[in-house]
Amino acid sequence: MIDRMERFPATLAPLLTDIDPADARCKPPSGAWSILEIVRHLGDEEVDDFRARVRSTLDDPTRPWSPIDPEGWARDRRYNDDDLVEALRRLGAERAASVAWLRSLDDVDWSLAYTHPKAGPIAAGDVMLSWAAHDSLHLRQISKRLYELTLRDAPDFSADYAGAW
Repeated sequence: MIDRMERFPATLAPLLTDIDPADARCKPPSGAWSILEIVRHLGDEEVDDFRARVRSTLDDPTRPWSPIDPEGWARDRRYNDDDLVEALRRLGAERAASVAWLRSLDDVDWSLAYTHPKAGPIAAGDVMLSWAAHDSLHLRQISKRLYELTLRDAPDFSADYAGAW
């Protein structure tokens, strides 16, 4: 899992580095996040959610987790005003720090669990698995944005032949 997490930023960067800045900021009609907002979210979740919560649970599972607000962060931190290349760089740097920290751990008890006030017990291993899965969920979301941009650029034609049947 850690190896997969380590590879994720290097997989994502070539896909997005040369994307037009306007396309990176383009939000679909549904109002879902833009590619830039997704990448910024990944960077903030790396620091303020997953790494912090795994560390907190392993250090002291009785200590309350710091609150998170991904939707509020996107708005208040003005994700869509940022630079995509810088957001990718930050994600890569923070993920490298996370991987180094994870690899430094010895004799981890992944069953240590924080008791969330709404969700109940959440083991450190659950958070770790969710951390790795989170990348894939957002990679799928980024792929959807790229697909939507392609459709936008050829409104007089159909993508049915691509396999959308």
